[in-house]
Amino acid sequence: MCGRFSLAVGIKQLRSLFKFVFEEDIAPRFNIAPNQAVLTVFEAEGKRIGKMMKWGLVPSWADDPKIGWKMINARAETVDEKPSFRRALKRRRCLILADGFYEWKTVEGKKIPYRITLRDGQPFAFAGLWETWGKRGETLYTCTIITTTANELVKEIHDRMPVILPQDWHDAWLDPHLEDTDYVKSLLQPYPAEEMKMYEVSTIVNSPKNDVIECMEPVNGEKTGENDASNHLV
Repeated sequence: MCGRFSLAVGIKQLRSLFKFVFEEDIAPRFNIAPNQAVLTVFEAEGKRIGKMMKWGLVPSWADDPKIGWKMINARAETVDEKPSFRRALKRRRCLILADGFYEWKTVEGKKIPYRITLRDGQPFAFAGLWETWGKRGETLYTCTIITTTANELVKEIHDRMPVILPQDWHDAWLDPHLEDTDYVKSLLQPYPAEEMKMYEVSTIVNSPKNDVIECMEPVNGEKTGENDASNHLV
């Protein structure tokens, strides 16, 4: 699964890389958790639109929005079969922007957190789905992150990983007129392990209350090259 990630990159850099319209500013986030607002990108009327959505998909037919707590991830293998996701897979696909994600490895009964990034340190996009839910006088925009089998790097600590979409696949994924589910499912592949890196971080990240830069820093105190946390704040 994917249950925690970061996005500490400035909005100007994100708009330049992902070519979307978004007029607001965003604060750096070092420890994003389920049920919190995340930055998504979807396509409408031929434009890429940025929007903050709650992480945890609430289907339009749901009676209670609390169901979103169980819908933070969708499995790539069955995303076209599950009633909660199959309609969104056809028409409401999005990018969920990040610059790293966290996973935990169990060693002698203890959970040790790791941060996984692209090797070049650049921000990237998870494959996501989004929905609107409108009842009780409120409208919610919610999303979920699609996961797949782990690549050779991530499987050292976990058997699943979020789907990271290469940039040249973004247009197809976002196209709301592309309803060929077999094709869009073919895009849901593990990202190449050789293009990623992973390092151990402090257990401070274990609590979602801790949204601080220390969550991203390696425990050995060494610089991580392109992934040096200070580089994300420019």
